[in-house]
Amino acid sequence: MPPRSSNAISGNHLRIGLLGMLLCGLAGCAAPLPKLAPPVPAQWQHATASQPAPATDLRGWWHVFDDAGLDALVDRALADNLDVAQAVERMRATRVLRKHSGARYLPSLIARTNDAIDPDASASYFVAGFDATWELGLFGRAEGTRRLSQGELDASVADLQAARVSLVAEVVREWIGLRTAQQQEQLLLQVSQARQHEWELVQARERLQLAAPSAVDQAQAAFAQAQAALAAPRQAIDASAQRLAVLLGRNQPDPVWLLPGPPPEVGSWRIDGTPADLLRTRPEIARAQADVLRAAGELALAHADMYPSIGLGASMVWAADINNDHRFSTTPNGIASVGPAINIPLFDWGMRVAAKHARDHELKASVLAYRQAVLQGVAEVETALGSLQQQQQREQHSKLAWQALQRVDQTVQKRVGLRLGSPLDRVESQLAADQAALELADARASHSLAYVALFKALGGAPRPSAPAPDASPAPVAAGQANP
Repeated sequence: MPPRSSNAISGNHLRIGLLGMLLCGLAGCAAPLPKLAPPVPAQWQHATASQPAPATDLRGWWHVFDDAGLDALVDRALADNLDVAQAVERMRATRVLRKHSGARYLPSLIARTNDAIDPDASASYFVAGFDATWELGLFGRAEGTRRLSQGELDASVADLQAARVSLVAEVVREWIGLRTAQQQEQLLLQVSQARQHEWELVQARERLQLAAPSAVDQAQAAFAQAQAALAAPRQAIDASAQRLAVLLGRNQPDPVWLLPGPPPEVGSWRIDGTPADLLRTRPEIARAQADVLRAAGELALAHADMYPSIGLGASMVWAADINNDHRFSTTPNGIASVGPAINIPLFDWGMRVAAKHARDHELKASVLAYRQAVLQGVAEVETALGSLQQQQQREQHSKLAWQALQRVDQTVQKRVGLRLGSPLDRVESQLAADQAALELADARASHSLAYVALFKALGGAPRPSAPAPDASPAPVAAGQANP
């Protein structure tokens, strides 16, 4: 046999190379991922700090309150909250599915047995064999499956982080509400005692015919109203304690929570970042990006369904003739087969095209939803920044008013001690100071809640302690930051 020429060998190599390139192209011919281009401004419009301070860590922003009890509550809630536990289990479920999402494009082997009867009822057969299949995942099927499963996993990770962000914010809110209600209860008790003392003084003046009976009735009504006002903070204390118990996965509040304590106050803080950082911290944006990736996977699968499904198949079958006159079969037979497996769409082509167009529109809608999520995140943070600034000023003004009325009360107290003023004057000055203290407590709580709202909008919360190795969001487009 004459030796083959180098041209023939080169031609064979060229054909093999072209065939390999064609198969690789068919395997990954999914449409490119869309570029999201998030509409974020360059910087925040409102002030981003209360005073010069180190940058506040988003993963532990509540430590600014410097409240050991609050820190312990947050740690226990992150460990025991049932909503977070549910989100963890859902993430684990999607992680398992993501890990094995490409298994359908790997060779599979199935063992089977069967029995068959000859139509003339003169013989029966026992059939055993193996079937091997290998779907190649061409025309973007494999890539579409990968995108879809990764999108599902990224969405579950974003949902877990959203649950943690919401949990931390709710725990801090309820603790602020609980401590503020306890402080309000103490202040209202002082108001009630002052109103009772005022009523007694007016009664004494009436007996001396220095006051009209109507003045006594007015003083009594003011005392009754002060007593009735105690119901609101007491109800708030009970409600906050019950909600804290639910957040911590407990069936009843801890009695320690009901012991009065000072409400937490916002310390110095500073945001060291830009609106673009929301793309990495806010879970709602991460969820929207995951939806884009998932929609892109569904589109790739719909596109692949318009083309033939190509694979390889092989089988090995053994059949034994079980004759009624023989205890054991004497005619074992075996047969093997191998070849391509092709499934070509024909008469339902129109439905497949329509499904592809529908998925394309859904992908465009998910991109628009992502942009909307970014805009909503920026707007929520800007609103929280503005509200925080206003509440900080309100607290400062309320504190100035309370301090001024405290000085007035001290002056009146001295005058009454020198018998230069009436005890009723002292009661009125004390009531005015207590009312200012109530206003200051409410303003301080509003300031703290505005701070909580800001860092919830920023997506502040600890990350899961042991994230999945493949749970990091895949980039949707080149140059796009991962949420």
